[in-house]
Amino acid sequence: GEALLSHNDAHAAALRRRFAAAGLPVLNLLSSPGSGKTALLERLGRDWSGSGRLGAIVGDLATDNDARRLRAAGIEAVQITTGQACHLEASMLEPALERFDLAALELLVIENVGNLVCPAAYDLGESLRLVLLAVTEGEDKPLKYPAMFHSADVVVINKIDLAAAVAFDREHAHRHIARVAPAARIVEVSARTGEGMDALRAAIAAGLAAAATAAPATAAPATAAAAPV
Repeated sequence: GEALLSHNDAHAAALRRRFAAAGLPVLNLLSSPGSGKTALLERLGRDWSGSGRLGAIVGDLATDNDARRLRAAGIEAVQITTGQACHLEASMLEPALERFDLAALELLVIENVGNLVCPAAYDLGESLRLVLLAVTEGEDKPLKYPAMFHSADVVVINKIDLAAAVAFDREHAHRHIARVAPAARIVEVSARTGEGMDALRAAIAAGLAAAATAAPATAAPATAAAAPV
Protein backbone atom coordinates (compact mmCIF):
# COMPACT_ATOMS: atom_id res chain seq x y z
CA GLY A 1 0.00 0.00 0.00
CA GLU A 2 0.86 3.68 0.12
CA ALA A 3 2.39 3.37 3.60
CA LEU A 4 4.80 0.71 2.37
CA LEU A 5 5.83 2.82 -0.62
CA SER A 6 6.24 5.89 1.59
CA HIS A 7 8.46 3.88 3.94
CA ASN A 8 10.49 2.67 0.96
CA ASP A 9 10.82 6.20 -0.44
CA ALA A 10 12.29 7.41 2.86
CA HIS A 11 14.91 4.66 2.77
CA ALA A 12 15.58 5.37 -0.92
CA ALA A 13 16.16 9.06 -0.20
CA ALA A 14 18.68 8.13 2.50
CA LEU A 15 20.44 5.77 0.09
CA ARG A 16 20.53 8.45 -2.59
CA ARG A 17 22.21 10.87 -0.16
CA ARG A 18 24.70 8.16 0.80
CA PHE A 19 25.53 7.37 -2.82
CA ALA A 20 25.89 11.07 -3.62
CA ALA A 21 28.25 11.57 -0.68
CA ALA A 22 30.40 8.72 -2.02
CA GLY A 23 30.22 10.10 -5.57
CA LEU A 24 28.88 6.72 -6.64
CA PRO A 25 26.51 6.33 -9.63
CA VAL A 26 24.02 3.50 -9.20
CA LEU A 27 22.06 1.60 -11.86
CA ASN A 28 18.85 -0.34 -11.20
CA LEU A 29 18.63 -3.17 -13.74
CA LEU A 30 15.18 -4.68 -14.25
CA SER A 31 13.57 -7.25 -16.53
CA SER A 32 11.51 -10.40 -16.59
CA PRO A 33 13.31 -13.65 -15.70
CA GLY A 34 15.65 -14.90 -18.40
CA SER A 35 16.04 -11.62 -20.30
CA GLY A 36 19.80 -11.66 -19.77
CA LYS A 37 20.47 -9.30 -16.84
CA THR A 38 23.26 -11.43 -15.41
CA ALA A 39 24.81 -12.13 -18.82
CA LEU A 40 24.79 -8.40 -19.55
CA LEU A 41 26.55 -7.68 -16.27
CA GLU A 42 29.06 -10.45 -16.94
CA ARG A 43 29.88 -8.77 -20.26
CA LEU A 44 30.26 -5.39 -18.54
CA GLY A 45 32.54 -6.99 -15.98
CA ARG A 46 34.75 -8.73 -18.52
CA ASP A 47 35.08 -5.52 -20.55
CA TRP A 48 35.47 -3.26 -17.49
CA SER A 49 38.30 -0.74 -17.83
CA GLY A 50 37.31 1.79 -15.18
CA SER A 51 39.77 3.17 -12.66
CA GLY A 52 37.58 1.96 -9.81
CA ARG A 53 35.81 -1.32 -9.23
CA LEU A 54 32.46 -2.44 -10.61
CA GLY A 55 30.08 -3.60 -7.88
CA ALA A 56 26.77 -5.44 -8.05
CA ILE A 57 23.96 -6.24 -5.65
CA VAL A 58 21.95 -9.19 -6.95
CA GLY A 59 18.37 -9.90 -5.91
CA ASP A 60 16.91 -13.38 -6.34
CA LEU A 61 14.19 -15.38 -4.62
CA ALA A 62 16.71 -18.15 -3.91
CA THR A 63 20.32 -19.28 -4.61
CA ASP A 64 23.46 -17.20 -5.06
CA ASN A 65 24.17 -18.55 -8.56
CA ASP A 66 24.07 -15.14 -10.25
CA ALA A 67 26.39 -13.49 -7.71
CA ARG A 68 28.91 -16.29 -8.17
CA ARG A 69 28.75 -15.83 -11.95
CA LEU A 70 29.43 -12.11 -11.56
CA ARG A 71 32.37 -12.64 -9.20
CA ALA A 72 33.89 -14.96 -11.79
CA ALA A 73 33.62 -12.07 -14.27
CA GLY A 74 35.61 -9.79 -11.95
CA ILE A 75 32.67 -7.98 -10.36
CA GLU A 76 32.46 -7.38 -6.63
CA ALA A 77 29.03 -8.95 -6.08
CA VAL A 78 26.79 -9.35 -3.03
CA GLN A 79 23.67 -11.54 -3.12
CA ILE A 80 20.34 -10.64 -1.52
CA THR A 81 17.99 -13.62 -1.25
CA THR A 82 14.45 -12.28 -0.97
CA GLY A 83 12.57 -15.51 -0.23
CA GLN A 84 8.97 -14.82 -1.24
CA ALA A 85 9.46 -11.12 -2.05
CA CYS A 86 9.12 -10.45 -5.79
CA HIS A 87 11.18 -7.24 -5.71
CA LEU A 88 13.97 -5.49 -3.86
CA GLU A 89 13.16 -2.70 -1.42
CA ALA A 90 15.51 0.11 -0.44
CA SER A 91 15.82 -1.15 3.15
CA MET A 92 17.08 -4.52 1.86
CA LEU A 93 20.13 -2.84 0.32
CA GLU A 94 21.43 -1.32 3.53
CA PRO A 95 23.02 -4.50 5.00
CA ALA A 96 24.45 -5.43 1.59
CA LEU A 97 26.12 -2.03 1.25
CA GLU A 98 28.11 -2.65 4.43
CA ARG A 99 30.01 -5.33 2.52
CA PHE A 100 31.38 -2.80 0.01
CA ASP A 101 34.00 -0.09 0.23
CA LEU A 102 31.82 2.42 -1.60
CA ALA A 103 34.75 4.79 -2.10
CA ALA A 104 36.56 2.09 -4.11
CA LEU A 105 33.63 1.53 -6.48
CA GLU A 106 33.26 3.43 -9.74
CA LEU A 107 29.80 2.05 -10.50
CA LEU A 108 27.26 -0.01 -8.56
CA VAL A 109 24.63 -2.04 -10.41
CA ILE A 110 21.57 -3.43 -8.65
CA GLU A 111 20.29 -6.51 -10.46
CA ASN A 112 16.68 -6.59 -9.34
CA VAL A 113 14.50 -9.68 -8.99
CA GLY A 114 13.28 -10.90 -12.38
CA ASN A 115 9.77 -9.44 -12.52
CA LEU A 116 8.11 -6.79 -14.70
CA VAL A 117 5.37 -5.82 -12.22
CA CYS A 118 6.11 -4.98 -8.59
CA PRO A 119 9.76 -3.77 -8.86
CA ALA A 120 8.60 -0.80 -10.97
CA ALA A 121 7.12 0.99 -7.95
CA TYR A 122 10.15 0.67 -5.66
CA ASP A 123 12.81 3.38 -5.81
CA LEU A 124 16.18 2.00 -4.68
CA GLY A 125 18.04 5.29 -4.61
CA GLU A 126 19.39 4.66 -8.10
CA SER A 127 20.78 7.28 -10.44
CA LEU A 128 19.49 5.54 -13.54
CA ARG A 129 16.97 2.80 -14.31
CA LEU A 130 17.64 0.27 -17.09
CA VAL A 131 14.92 -2.10 -18.29
CA LEU A 132 15.84 -5.08 -20.46
CA LEU A 133 13.68 -6.57 -23.19
CA ALA A 134 14.95 -9.77 -24.80
CA VAL A 135 14.00 -10.30 -28.44
CA THR A 136 12.69 -13.72 -27.42
CA GLU A 137 9.96 -12.00 -25.37
CA GLY A 138 8.31 -10.33 -28.36
CA GLU A 139 7.84 -6.73 -29.44
CA ASP A 140 4.67 -6.04 -27.43
CA LYS A 141 6.12 -6.54 -23.92
CA PRO A 142 6.33 -2.76 -23.32
CA LEU A 143 2.59 -2.44 -24.05
CA LYS A 144 1.76 -5.29 -21.67
CA TYR A 145 3.88 -3.87 -18.82
CA PRO A 146 3.72 -0.11 -19.40
CA ALA A 147 4.50 0.96 -15.82
CA MET A 148 7.85 -0.81 -15.84
CA PHE A 149 8.93 0.48 -19.24
CA HIS A 150 7.60 3.99 -18.51
CA SER A 151 9.96 4.12 -15.51
CA ALA A 152 13.02 3.35 -17.66
CA ASP A 153 15.75 5.85 -18.45
CA VAL A 154 17.32 3.34 -20.84
CA VAL A 155 15.58 0.39 -22.52
CA VAL A 156 18.03 -2.31 -23.54
CA ILE A 157 16.89 -4.70 -26.28
CA ASN A 158 19.02 -7.75 -25.52
CA LYS A 159 19.81 -10.95 -27.45
CA ILE A 160 19.75 -8.95 -30.68
CA ASP A 161 21.85 -11.71 -32.29
CA LEU A 162 18.70 -13.87 -32.15
CA ALA A 163 16.41 -11.27 -33.74
CA ALA A 164 16.24 -12.90 -37.16
CA ALA A 165 15.77 -16.39 -35.73
CA VAL A 166 12.70 -15.34 -33.73
CA ALA A 167 11.38 -12.89 -36.37
CA PHE A 168 11.72 -9.97 -33.96
CA ASP A 169 10.45 -6.75 -35.54
CA ARG A 170 12.81 -3.96 -34.45
CA GLU A 171 10.61 -1.19 -35.84
CA HIS A 172 7.55 -2.38 -33.92
CA ALA A 173 9.59 -2.77 -30.74
CA HIS A 174 11.01 0.75 -30.96
CA ARG A 175 7.55 2.15 -31.64
CA HIS A 176 6.01 0.34 -28.66
CA ILE A 177 8.82 1.50 -26.36
CA ALA A 178 8.48 5.10 -27.56
CA ARG A 179 4.74 4.96 -26.90
CA VAL A 180 5.12 4.08 -23.20
CA ALA A 181 8.58 5.57 -22.54
CA PRO A 182 9.04 8.50 -24.95
CA ALA A 183 12.02 9.91 -23.03
CA ALA A 184 13.97 6.66 -22.74
CA ARG A 185 17.11 5.94 -24.69
CA ILE A 186 16.90 2.66 -26.62
CA VAL A 187 19.97 0.49 -27.18
CA GLU A 188 20.19 -2.87 -28.97
CA VAL A 189 22.81 -5.26 -27.61
CA SER A 190 23.93 -8.85 -27.52
CA ALA A 191 25.49 -9.76 -24.20
CA ARG A 192 26.70 -12.98 -25.83
CA THR A 193 28.58 -11.45 -28.79
CA GLY A 194 29.28 -7.99 -27.37
CA GLU A 195 27.38 -6.21 -30.15
CA GLY A 196 26.10 -2.81 -29.03
CA MET A 197 27.99 -2.74 -25.72
CA ASP A 198 29.87 0.44 -26.63
CA ALA A 199 26.54 2.11 -27.41
CA LEU A 200 25.15 0.89 -24.09
CA ARG A 201 28.10 2.31 -22.16
CA ALA A 202 27.62 5.62 -23.98
CA ALA A 203 23.88 5.64 -23.17
CA ILE A 204 24.60 4.94 -19.51
CA ALA A 205 27.19 7.74 -19.38
CA ALA A 206 24.81 10.19 -21.07
CA GLY A 207 21.95 9.17 -18.80
CA LEU A 208 24.05 9.57 -15.67
CA ALA A 209 25.19 13.01 -16.83
CA ALA A 210 21.58 14.04 -17.48
CA ALA A 211 20.43 12.71 -14.11
CA ALA A 212 23.24 14.53 -12.30
CA THR A 213 22.30 17.89 -13.79
CA ALA A 214 18.52 17.40 -13.67
CA ALA A 215 17.94 16.40 -10.05
CA PRO A 216 19.37 17.12 -6.58
CA ALA A 217 20.84 14.24 -4.62
CA THR A 218 17.69 13.75 -2.56
CA ALA A 219 15.30 13.51 -5.51
CA ALA A 220 14.12 10.43 -7.34
CA PRO A 221 15.63 9.81 -10.78
CA ALA A 222 14.39 12.35 -13.31
CA THR A 223 13.42 9.84 -15.97
CA ALA A 224 12.02 12.57 -18.20
CA ALA A 225 15.41 14.27 -18.32
CA ALA A 226 16.91 11.64 -20.61
CA ALA A 227 16.50 12.57 -24.26
CA PRO A 228 15.61 9.88 -26.77
CA VAL A 229 18.38 8.67 -29.06
